[in-house]
Amino acid sequence: MKRTTEPQPLYLCLRGGDRCGSAPIRHGGRCYIIPDIFAIEACGSLQNLLDKRSRFAPSTHSLLAVCPVPWLLAAITPTDPTPRWQATGVLRHEPAMPLSLPVRDIRVMYALKDRHYQGFAESQVPHPHEYFVPMDALTAKDAPENPAMQALVSRASASANFLTQPESNIAIGGITGR
Repeated sequence: MKRTTEPQPLYLCLRGGDRCGSAPIRHGGRCYIIPDIFAIEACGSLQNLLDKRSRFAPSTHSLLAVCPVPWLLAAITPTDPTPRWQATGVLRHEPAMPLSLPVRDIRVMYALKDRHYQGFAESQVPHPHEYFVPMDALTAKDAPENPAMQALVSRASASANFLTQPESNIAIGGITGR
């Protein structure tokens, strides 16, 4: 099958459903055997925020990450041509149909317009998987070096729920560099 330069992104569906439960996940989806998702959602209005929050609300049913064939066939990175399906270690042959995997953990960062962020932060209580940031802080040129942004993102890590890191080479969410 031919690889595409712009693969169809991952998306989330409800288990047993035949319709998509969310918009495509363009960044932050990591496909291990059981995927962990860190989604960043830009919200242009409060209604848009409420719609997006409802997609990721805690529930009693599980979500599936659907990996379309073009996404699986695409290269891992621009500098590494290895197809994603080979890197998963789960598939023995080139896929001919999408791969659906249960989502183990999902965390969401919502970027809000400044006027929405202030009011929301004053009056709402986030769910444990939710993180909120002003859009300007997220899109600022120096955002990666901003200590407050670094602290927020580090709190969003699944490993932040543990007092110390595990001693093994396998950490929450994948293989570590240790």
